[in-house]
Amino acid sequence: MALPNFLSVLALFALLSVLINNGVEASHKIYHRYQSLSVDMVKQTHRTGYHFQPPKNWINDPNGPLYYKGLYHLFYQYNPEGAVWGNIVWAHSVSKDLINWESLEHAIYPSKWFDNYGCWSGSATILPNGEPVIFYTGIVDEKNTQVQNYAVPANSSDPYLREWVKPDDNPIVYPDRSVNATAFRDPTTAWLVDGYWRILIGSRRRHRGVAYLYRSWDFKKWVKAKHPLHSVQGTGMWECPDFFPVSMSKEDGLDTSVWGPNVRHVLKVSLDLTRYEYYTIGTYDKKKDRYYPDKTLVDGWAGLRYDYGNFYASKTFFDPSTNRRILWGWANESDAVQHDKNKGWAGIQLIPRRVWLDPSGKQLLQWPIAELEKLRSHNVQLSSQKLYQGYHVEVKGITAAQVDVDVTFSFPSLDKAEPFDPKWAKLDALDVCAQKGSKAQGGLGPFGLLTLASEKLEEFTPVFFRVFKASDKHKVLLCSDARSSSLGIGLYKPPFAGFVDVDLTDKKLTLRSLIDHSVVESFGAGGRTVITSRVYPTIAVFDKAHLFVFNNGSETVTVENLNAWSMKMPVMNVPMKS
Repeated sequence: MALPNFLSVLALFALLSVLINNGVEASHKIYHRYQSLSVDMVKQTHRTGYHFQPPKNWINDPNGPLYYKGLYHLFYQYNPEGAVWGNIVWAHSVSKDLINWESLEHAIYPSKWFDNYGCWSGSATILPNGEPVIFYTGIVDEKNTQVQNYAVPANSSDPYLREWVKPDDNPIVYPDRSVNATAFRDPTTAWLVDGYWRILIGSRRRHRGVAYLYRSWDFKKWVKAKHPLHSVQGTGMWECPDFFPVSMSKEDGLDTSVWGPNVRHVLKVSLDLTRYEYYTIGTYDKKKDRYYPDKTLVDGWAGLRYDYGNFYASKTFFDPSTNRRILWGWANESDAVQHDKNKGWAGIQLIPRRVWLDPSGKQLLQWPIAELEKLRSHNVQLSSQKLYQGYHVEVKGITAAQVDVDVTFSFPSLDKAEPFDPKWAKLDALDVCAQKGSKAQGGLGPFGLLTLASEKLEEFTPVFFRVFKASDKHKVLLCSDARSSSLGIGLYKPPFAGFVDVDLTDKKLTLRSLIDHSVVESFGAGGRTVITSRVYPTIAVFDKAHLFVFNNGSETVTVENLNAWSMKMPVMNVPMKS
């Protein structure tokens, strides 16, 4: 049922409030003073050691990831002329292992009438003959009119796909009169059903998010379906939609065109108003070309997320060499535009994650790709370490600013879990985290890690669990709280949080955090809840950074085992020799 007008206005103001509180800059905001200001010097203080980023300048959305002739390809939105958004091209990097990367010449850049004002995000599809095709959004005029274009390799025998051609029959999809032409972008990977290809394009009608569906039999002429694949009132613009199948019986990924009785489908959208993403799991009716989310799931910005922190514009792809579905996501900076200009760079791609359906069927699971473990070097371990209330114990002997840490906590009882206030059921998890932070003494928790911490704890980013007793079950909160992360000014330092759907029968919780100078990626309970924080310590940098385990709850918690590895630096976007 459509909302009445006054409720629509209230919903819009609520979403705008979230946007303001989230604090992440919209990726398409233009800073004319800075967008073409060349970078003379790149500051290294907060640059990551093992996350994907170019040597300098601004990056945003990952685009068209694919595996082709033994190489992984990643394209991404990039400003070759400055450290803020603008002058966007599709930069191009290749890898044999998704960890070590070489950069190539830009793949797509404004050069034709149909993309002269911008080459925005899109996807790649591998055709049945094995050749790739890229779909992307082109901007055709100063009014921001958006169309969909395609590009093909100039030489498909080249595994590096160094050169791309934009045929003259572009654009292949125009917005018709029923479509908002300034909100019509980010085509998905195509899938094939009963001889016809399908793609989705993100859009909005007033405040309704829309995934328009287009069909084609020859991959060139596309016709809009009578109905969108799916739409939801009150969510605003749907950017970067992603639609793919998942197996109900195994962890292997599936090709995007797979359909069948043992398959569910996932629809993910990025919400332009909130700068958050959410996904649902549901049923794809291929005859009606409609998607129906499971009725038990929230179909809106308060629903399931890949990541409850700084994570946006994500894109998955099927890796046929390992039968995995792999997820890429972008993490913007949380400092000011002036800071980005001064340091000479902005934005990273997070560590690629393998995604699959949880055996419960109620959510996805995520885990850093196994190849990351090749960067592990010196290892430090803790075991059977008891943490009494108020204790924090340092994990010594590793490079705490650049580390992979995996820990299992156990506790003897759930009896001291605090009551879950029924009022919190109406709040976002981050609001609960803000009220019940790492310093507030509790019952079972808060306990976890103090990452990127200064020796005397003037600065630290805690990642921690807190267990509550609700009326029918225990609720587990995972927080990554940046409020104490830095003494610097002009920074966005939010508490991020998500609830963890986990069985506590064995009275254990696991946590893995990838810590890398200005980013903390944390995977709770085997990847059931994931949170990324961007932080900028002023004291806890390089060898002045420390790592602690802590407990501020009255229930004693035991570090059953902890493994921490100093992380080596990969080859990161060194230009490939011709």
